[in-house]
Order: sequence, then C-alpha cells, then structure tokens
Amino acid sequence: MTTQDAPGRTASSRTAPSRTALRVLAGVGLLLAAVCAVATAVVTLDDAVSGDGSGGMLVAAGFWAVGLAHPAGVAALVVPRRALVAAEYALAFAGPVLALMD
Repeated sequence: MTTQDAPGRTASSRTAPSRTALRVLAGVGLLLAAVCAVATAVVTLDDAVSGDGSGGMLVAAGFWAVGLAHPAGVAALVVPRRALVAAEYALAFAGPVLALMD
C-alpha cells in the first residue's frame, strides 16, 4: 500500500530536514559558536604569552569568523535554511582553527 504525497511535494522536500530541526540545529550552533569564541580567546592568549606577544592576521580572521557565526545563527533561527546552518557551523569552527594557524 502506498501513500499519496501532498500536491507540490517533491522527493527532495520529503527528505529535507524540517524547519523545527533546522531551528534546533541553529540554536545548538549558537552555543557552539560561544564555545568556539572562548576557545579562540584561549588560543590567542596562549599565543600572546608564549609567542611574540602580538596576534597576527589569522587571529583577527578567527575572531571575525566567530563573530560572523552569531549573526548567521540568528538568521538561521529566523529563516531556517540548510545553507545558513552550515555557514554558522563552518564559521564557528573556523575561528579556533585560524587562531591556531597563527
């Protein structure tokens, strides 16, 4: 026995994550972005103490990435899109990675 889909639903819309799931992922991503901001600050302070005492361009880029993860997360909460959630996570993880590369 097969079930009939609602008119206008395609195969991709049946397998796409729901709006609620995307909003939950965006909320968790905001918490992750806060943790990554602290991790970026810890890496930067460790580099300042043990290194030459000044941060380079990658540290600034790391803080910018973490800073931009928060508006992307808020936008993903308001307008749940898979691309916004992916951008939020990518920007959050990029912050500590960029700071470690400096």
